[in-house]
Amino acid sequence: MKKLIFMFMWLFGLYATIACADNEKPVSVSQLPKKAQLFLQRHFPDRTVALAKMETELMSKSYEVYFANGEHIDFDGKGNWTEVDCKMSAVPADIVPAPIATYVKANYPDTHILKIEKDRKEYEVTLSNRMELSFDSKFNIMDIDL
Repeated sequence: MKKLIFMFMWLFGLYATIACADNEKPVSVSQLPKKAQLFLQRHFPDRTVALAKMETELMSKSYEVYFANGEHIDFDGKGNWTEVDCKMSAVPADIVPAPIATYVKANYPDTHILKIEKDRKEYEVTLSNRMELSFDSKFNIMDIDL
């Protein structure tokens, strides 16, 4: 009987976890964290937002903003950008950390950065020649994917 009760509680807990995970809902730009709103105003003032959404996971929130031209930006729950994907145009220069911009300019002068992602451990950039570069948190090159 104890095993049956334990199994029932475990299954209920698993169901509750799955039901709460990946909960996405559309939001207005005004519902984004203030930091994300300011980022959009400063770096993408001329873009039309097609969709903004909030994703709620068990212990965190994140936001995604899609523009009418297909570009998108991801933000963490505090409004810090985690990914900027400009598809065919260059990522705004003042978003890119100076050491990464310097490295790209010195080693790939005929390219520009189309996409940049960051997390606590690394930055990844995609260049217009479709090469992907990975940098550690101190901006040392770690990997190059062709």
